[in-house]
Amino acid sequence: MVTEFILLGFGDNPDFQIFLFFVVLFIYMVTMVGNILIVALVVADQHLHTPMYYFLGNLSCLETFYSSTILPRMLASFVTGNRSISFISCFLQMYFFGSLAATECFLLSAMSYDRYLAICKPLHYTTLMNNRDCLHLIVGSWISGFLGNSILFPLLQLTFCGRNDIDHFFCDFNPLLKLSCSDTHKIVIFAFIIACIFTLPPFLLTLTSYVCIITTILRIPSSVGRQKAFSTCSSHLIVVTIFYGTLMIVYMMPKTQALGDLNKVFSAFYTILTPMVNPLIYSLRNKEVKQALKKVQEKIMPARFLS
Repeated sequence: MVTEFILLGFGDNPDFQIFLFFVVLFIYMVTMVGNILIVALVVADQHLHTPMYYFLGNLSCLETFYSSTILPRMLASFVTGNRSISFISCFLQMYFFGSLAATECFLLSAMSYDRYLAICKPLHYTTLMNNRDCLHLIVGSWISGFLGNSILFPLLQLTFCGRNDIDHFFCDFNPLLKLSCSDTHKIVIFAFIIACIFTLPPFLLTLTSYVCIITTILRIPSSVGRQKAFSTCSSHLIVVTIFYGTLMIVYMMPKTQALGDLNKVFSAFYTILTPMVNPLIYSLRNKEVKQALKKVQEKIMPARFLS
């Protein structure tokens, strides 16, 4: 009986492991600082107390948890060389990672719906998207993400024997299921149905919202008006494209041995790089966020000179 697993990660070359340690450490630090800064700005700045930025603050909060489910464990394995993980720890990592990924799908769809109302129905925006509705969407996103991922609990009843090496850098559903010597046919079908129920609707809502948004923007007669309208949703569109693009490549790519390393690279995009670039995209392309950052800098700089 297998009670622990070995995460093979990106190989066992010592020099490459040292290089990866510093790269992952840098990414984790930038991710945490950037996302915590966004959350702090949304909480502290009164001008950011709007539904759009409440969604953004929750997304940044989610990204800090998202990265923390994978990267600290990976960094520890680089330092100690111990790549083993117990079954319970593996299951918990998979559950929280999957729940947060599902929650992100719902949050991104809620944000796209918010942008749809702001651009396509500007006169009714304040009545259709008030703080109460925003709160309902945020709470619903978190509950739906964790509730939908409860399909993983039947995995606790599976038996694992024989091989215990997972050819990945974190515990994911498909690689773990391959190691089970129990009958997983029903679990696979049930997981597929639940995944379709909980991930397809938010994806379709996001897609439909942006089709309507782009159609409305193209109907604006002036180029200045089109540019102004597009600037309000361009940051979110970039984040959605990166997240769903890499996610679909990873889970729709043929599961062959030759594509195994490529699969891990694309997995790194949406699990490691996306949480890091999200705050950079929003801060560099968003006027209100840049103004809030400027206010913080103006408060800090005089304090330094006085001290």
